[in-house]
Amino acid sequence: MAEKAGAHVPVTRRQWDEYPAAWFERYARPRWAADEPYWGMWGVPQSRLPVAPADLAGGVAVELGCGSAYVSAWLARRGARPVGVDVSARQLAFARRMQEEFGVRFPLVHGDAERVPLADACADLVINEFGAAVWCDPYRWIPQAARLLRPGGRLVFLTYSVLARLCMPEQGPVTNRLVQDLFGLHRLARRGGSGLAYRQFTLPHGEWIRLMTGCGLVVEDLVEVEVPPDATNSEFAEFPPEWVQRWPAEEVWFARRR
Repeated sequence: MAEKAGAHVPVTRRQWDEYPAAWFERYARPRWAADEPYWGMWGVPQSRLPVAPADLAGGVAVELGCGSAYVSAWLARRGARPVGVDVSARQLAFARRMQEEFGVRFPLVHGDAERVPLADACADLVINEFGAAVWCDPYRWIPQAARLLRPGGRLVFLTYSVLARLCMPEQGPVTNRLVQDLFGLHRLARRGGSGLAYRQFTLPHGEWIRLMTGCGLVVEDLVEVEVPPDATNSEFAEFPPEWVQRWPAEEVWFARRR
């Protein structure tokens, strides 16, 4: 039986509303405190991996699936006017604490990135780092991103690479062989260390391109992230160092609204 559209949303909300508070402190607080943005599971600095556009001053940036909103904080410090959107009230509560602590304030919206409660053509940039691109159905959140963008506005998102998804079993680390089918790649079942089942999403490269093109976006670049040899990753044990030195675990998409 086909899964009902949007059925994953309450599961995702519950997962992040119940996530251990210590993780937010350990993972998100250092990112709020950072002088320079650093991206992805290995913290590649903006100077090496320029995910955030350089010309943000005065522009409106919507972060879809903002979580603890450190990306929005980085954008605010670079002169943008960010708005963070997330389905988890607990993550937004932590983001508000960080706003008070660091004195960086911007709107935070409790909402679903597949049904964003913001006006059409309100943004110059729509961005997410392992937010909507992982936890939301691309056939629902990509049209929302396109709707939010003004003509010439940019969409940027960082997510797992397609190759990583093809090598990722339902539980445990990536393997050196393909365990998922490329054809029909869309919803993926994963289980955390506690055994909690949840849904994540991806698409084959060609389908990403067709979907964005069909929504009025022009794909401008795709960067398959190369992990620096000296980088460490203590939070994401599903990617052993020997794997990421051979293959990309992450990719960044750049598109523009016609």
